Amino acid sequence: MKLSWIDIRSVGSAKEAVVEEAIHARIDGILAADPADLATLPPTVKKVLFPQGKTLPEDFGAAEVIIVDPSKHGEPAELALRHPEVEFGRYVEISDAETLDEACRAGRTEKWSLLEFRDPTKIPLEIVIAAAARADGSLITVAKDVEEAEIIFGVLELGSDGVLMAPARVGDATALKTSAEAGVPDLELVELEVTATAHVGMGDRACVDTATYFGKDEGILVGSHSKGMILCVSETHPLPYMPTRPFRVNAGAIHSYTLGQGERTNYLSELKAGSKVTAVDIHGKTRLVTVGRVKIESRPLISIDTVGPDGRTANLILQDDWHVRVLGPGGTVLNSTELKPGDKVLGYLPIEDRHVGYPINEFCLEK
Repeated sequence: MKLSWIDIRSVGSAKEAVVEEAIHARIDGILAADPADLATLPPTVKKVLFPQGKTLPEDFGAAEVIIVDPSKHGEPAELALRHPEVEFGRYVEISDAETLDEACRAGRTEKWSLLEFRDPTKIPLEIVIAAAARADGSLITVAKDVEEAEIIFGVLELGSDGVLMAPARVGDATALKTSAEAGVPDLELVELEVTATAHVGMGDRACVDTATYFGKDEGILVGSHSKGMILCVSETHPLPYMPTRPFRVNAGAIHSYTLGQGERTNYLSELKAGSKVTAVDIHGKTRLVTVGRVKIESRPLISIDTVGPDGRTANLILQDDWHVRVLGPGGTVLNSTELKPGDKVLGYLPIEDRHVGYPINEFCLEK
């Protein structure tokens, strides 16, 4: 779980509203320069004190973590011996090779490291993350806005343990918390039994080309209805007449649903460069991947009907061609045109209905 901290030292007149929003959004930590600003915060929020450029107060008040600049406040380890009731962390401003080395040491040794990078490149952050990969402490990186926070959370795939951001307006704290939770929960896949297949004529299908490599047992979930989807495999497995394209899923007819981010479904037709889709493997492990391109072309289509163990059904309409495949139990690769009643495929049967892609408890009949 990534940590989202907000910095209220420079928020100004909107401080009260920003703090109220942050508490409601369940922000993990609030950083202030004055212990008085932390006094009334609830126990759900970590109270962080950083009097940057000022001397440490004699009374830390309700603060749980004290961030210090060693050049101004002294070494965190020495301060911790005098004040065992709180945790101490080190602030490092990275602007050259020397301060980068200092940040790497902090990441390996400190309970908390607050990092502020003066150059826009993320290479120094990659180096610190790699240096601290086996350490127990937490790296909190300063971000100027939510867009940069999203990048920081994903650097080197591991990302920074947390982000500190000064909200520019009400709403930013909620957006930061959302970006920290941008991952998607794993899913419980089930075995679906094929009950019928039919050649349904011409239609438009979508190939979803992503900006990542899929695993051999990985693809995206696609279905004609929001309550039933089948796991379509990526083109990572060899095919005659063409090279593998491990970034692509020949996903299905354009009306089909797939899973995006934030528990939302998307039509294949509305995906475009920059969209996010959920990649899923045969064990239900998920990750968000970025769409690089969607190819929509007219092709012959085949309809596949399936039923789950509890009687719920799923339908998928795919390109009617042997090289278009789905995944079966154990990662078996199944050619769509060879599927027959009794065959087993992997799928997902969510229980929620959908409105504009969001899960909602309401009556909805899809046929």
